[in-house]
Amino acid sequence: MGQEYTDEDGEIATKMARRAIEEYIDIKLIVKNSYGGKFVEKRGVFTTLSSASGELRGCVGFPEPVYPLGEAVIKSAISAAVNDPRFAPVTKEEMNDIIVEVSLLSKPNVLESKSRKDLPSMIKVGRDGLIAEREAYSGLLLPQVAVDEKMDQKGFLNAVCWKAGMEPDCWKDGDTSISTFTAEIFYEVEPRGPIFRKVLSVEKS
Repeated sequence: MGQEYTDEDGEIATKMARRAIEEYIDIKLIVKNSYGGKFVEKRGVFTTLSSASGELRGCVGFPEPVYPLGEAVIKSAISAAVNDPRFAPVTKEEMNDIIVEVSLLSKPNVLESKSRKDLPSMIKVGRDGLIAEREAYSGLLLPQVAVDEKMDQKGFLNAVCWKAGMEPDCWKDGDTSISTFTAEIFYEVEPRGPIFRKVLSVEKS
């Protein structure tokens, strides 16, 4: 998988996400993007917040490139902290124990196959994220989820259908759209610590 973003890009995005959260929690200020280049191009982004012990604390983002990258990072970061319906809003004090992770996404690509049975073979665990959509239902799982949860292709497809609020095998239904995307992932090794690129183990063909 080619790299579109440099480590410096990832560090900027991750620090921007933390600053956006802390400024919003502290004084309700929504920071502005002050970077040019890639940060003014429309891109999909997800921000994931975890406790230092590894528990998920929030994850919100934009699968499609609807906002300029800098704005998307800021919006997704604030939403992950205060608008994820699964969790109570993150507090100012809690940010001392929060690790920020930012996933910079490629544009989603709808999988087309003659037989739905072929879909699992079109997915590479560790490279691809998944989106399942049918009528009003939709769900997304980032590439790192399959790796962290040790899923195979079918398990990953079942999981994204479940995430969308549909039956786990909904991917077998021709009315369900399945899309893949890739992500370049950057994370703090500790709260406010150095920022590294996350390299996922990609299954061999």
